[in-house]
Amino acid sequence: MADNWIFDVLADLRRFALANDLQALAAQVQATVQVAEQELAARADGKPAPRTGQGGRAFPH
Repeated sequence: MADNWIFDVLADLRRFALANDLQALAAQVQATVQVAEQELAARADGKPAPRTGQGGRAFPH
């Protein structure tokens, strides 16, 4: 998948956050990884991306 680079960027950001004791940032980055996984998987399946709010919780359609 051509968009996998985003996971490398997010992993780097999470490592930075953890190395600098930025726990809340690390948690938010992990949540962002999960949202990216969902959206990219949905797009790959030809489905509309799930609508999400803060923290990656899905909004009802």
